[in-house]
Amino acid sequence: MTGARPSAAQRRSTTRRETRERWAEEISARAEAYWTAERIHGQLGDKDLMLPPNEAAPLLRALGLIKADASMSPSGVRKYMQINHMVKLLESVFVALARRAPVVRVLDAGCGSSHLTLLLAWCFEHRWRRSARILGVDRNAQIIERCRERAEMALLDDLLRYEASTIDELDLPAVWADAFDEKSPEPLVHALVALHACDTATDDALALAIDVGAELIAAAPCCQAELARRWAELDNADASGPFEPIWGAPHLRREVAATMTDALRTLLLRGCGYAVTPMEFVPSTHTPKNTLLRAVRVGGSAPEHFERYVVLREALGGADIALARSISADHRRALEEAERRCASPQGPYFSVATKVPDQGSGGGVSA
Repeated sequence: MTGARPSAAQRRSTTRRETRERWAEEISARAEAYWTAERIHGQLGDKDLMLPPNEAAPLLRALGLIKADASMSPSGVRKYMQINHMVKLLESVFVALARRAPVVRVLDAGCGSSHLTLLLAWCFEHRWRRSARILGVDRNAQIIERCRERAEMALLDDLLRYEASTIDELDLPAVWADAFDEKSPEPLVHALVALHACDTATDDALALAIDVGAELIAAAPCCQAELARRWAELDNADASGPFEPIWGAPHLRREVAATMTDALRTLLLRGCGYAVTPMEFVPSTHTPKNTLLRAVRVGGSAPEHFERYVVLREALGGADIALARSISADHRRALEEAERRCASPQGPYFSVATKVPDQGSGGGVSA
């Protein structure tokens, strides 16, 4: 008795897969011929390359970093060096996760054009040789469709799934179950990454990571405008405070607010039980948005970091950032306890009042 004949849809899927495999073999052969040791040395230098172009050609072509003949443009070389640096920064923590978990589950919150999800999938499949499931989420449905095409092109669609959604509206358990046919795994995700999620979308991603107990968080914030807007309001209200000279200077306001926002996020993450390392993500010659917050969960809360958050917040003008409003109720109660301790004369730190004529302090702890 013979088995059932494959359906038309199954035959088309098989044909597409075979076509992509032939394409991958062809671009790999061209890359191996093009990227000799001499050419790699001449164009890419002597640095330890995490993704050698003669080995990762299907991925690099899917990302648009190499051309059809396997060569790279000057802009492609710059981007290629950035992604190698990115993998180097994250490799040790992902390999450590893979040693503990049979299947590493990763969420890319605000995945954009999916460079990082594809990179991670390639590394899990070809460099680290570990099992993984990776979900990319972005609010732009057209971008998500393009991400799916790239995943197929790079032969990584077995590991990758994509969903169109905002981060704050994402029903992660339902989406994960639908994408991978896996209901309520524990933990739901091991790692959450968020590269250049705009403004408070980074806070939404961090809050989600804390809520699901992600062991690893890697976030490269972008367009941190929330605190700068608050400072502009304080300047318009003729407020006074330690940062008053910066509030009225738009350029300084934007630059300093971005750094201080990341400092506040760092303190909140530490308060929520994470060991956080802010670091340079890519050289500033490539992009000014080059800060990476790498956080590893160490367990428990650390109230002293909530206290430091309160003190810095008050010096900056008294307004919470979005992450402080988005953390879980338990962490929020710990933050409120820290506020009460800071307001007490016996508190471990002093607080700094921001004075706004005829309008009160604008919220927060008063001196």
